Amino acid sequence: MLFTQEHKELSRTVEKFVATELNPYVDQWEEEGIFPAHEVFKKLGDAGLLGITKPTEYGGLGLDFSYAAVAAEAYGTCRAGGVPMAIGVHTDMATPALARFGSDELRREFLPPMIAGDQVWCLGVSEPGAGSDVASVKTTARKDGDDYVINGGKMWTTSGTQADVMCLLANTSDGAPHKNKSLIVLPMKTKGVTVARKLDKLGMRCSDTAQIHFEDVRVPRRYLIGEEGMGFTYQMLQFQEERMWGAAGSLRSMDIMIDDVVAYTRNRIAFGKPLIDNQYIHFRLAELKAEVEALRALTYRAVETFINGKDATMLASMAKLKSGRLLREVADGCLQYYGGMGYMNEMPISRYFRDSRLTSIGGGADEVMLSIICKYMGTLPKVRFGTDAPEQKAAE
Repeated sequence: MLFTQEHKELSRTVEKFVATELNPYVDQWEEEGIFPAHEVFKKLGDAGLLGITKPTEYGGLGLDFSYAAVAAEAYGTCRAGGVPMAIGVHTDMATPALARFGSDELRREFLPPMIAGDQVWCLGVSEPGAGSDVASVKTTARKDGDDYVINGGKMWTTSGTQADVMCLLANTSDGAPHKNKSLIVLPMKTKGVTVARKLDKLGMRCSDTAQIHFEDVRVPRRYLIGEEGMGFTYQMLQFQEERMWGAAGSLRSMDIMIDDVVAYTRNRIAFGKPLIDNQYIHFRLAELKAEVEALRALTYRAVETFINGKDATMLASMAKLKSGRLLREVADGCLQYYGGMGYMNEMPISRYFRDSRLTSIGGGADEVMLSIICKYMGTLPKVRFGTDAPEQKAAE
């Protein structure tokens, strides 16, 4: 993938924003278990960073996804994973379908405030019994005159306690599970929407995550994104962008972990010499660095395939799979060389260790990525297990 001067300038802009507006505060936000999303997103909107790929007629920059990937990689310089994750949900997980398939009326109403940072968006897909198994969501949106009446609930909703708008996946008919779902814009202050609880997580602690309940929630049917019954397919497309964004976002954080442990082991004396002088350690760090660069190449290839209009599903799934596993390997391997200090919450590596675990779960678990890759390899058995087949069919 070829990077222009504009790519480089965007990367520098994001890095500067992270250095001045995020990193000085992330320790406090981690302690509080939440960051001020409206304040941060408004600053991002003022900097022109929330509409990178959104149409210019609604206030976006109208750039291709390679610019979003460059921004995601630069957000990896943040010293807490929760804030970049929430930003990515807003820009590249909850709103691509609206920008691509929404009516002009719907886009005029919701994209400008989303791009300006006047709204915080969340994604309503996962439920207590349906995480990676998207086809099994139970939330319903039944037609009643000019409205949809929504009942059910969502789980593990990033920014759920602060969000103004949700991109909701719900069953709008009783048909086949990959043909009965629709994406609907749901303002979170609508009567009947309840934040049931703020969830206590292992990592990503500065990003609020919520369980949401819906009881006879009414929204206009004009809030439907695209065609009714196409929500599953639209969400699978959103997942591709989410997975590439997540893979790109993991790269710089792994670079930082490796650089940090090099500095630490150079200054930590054990058995009369710096730890870094142990051949095993500097060989192991070199190996991890090589793995990160290999993942970077794979991620860039997936993005290049995507922006050229080709099917990037397999490459995006591979990048998502490898980023989750490599993040865990790098965080665990680097933590080991800090010894007892690595186990202390005061050390940044312990936060990276906690935050890294989510990448192999969110946006489709490793096992789902493997099943998608197998489909493209042609190695799936004739009788498929579970409900992965609908996602694979949508990918086709």
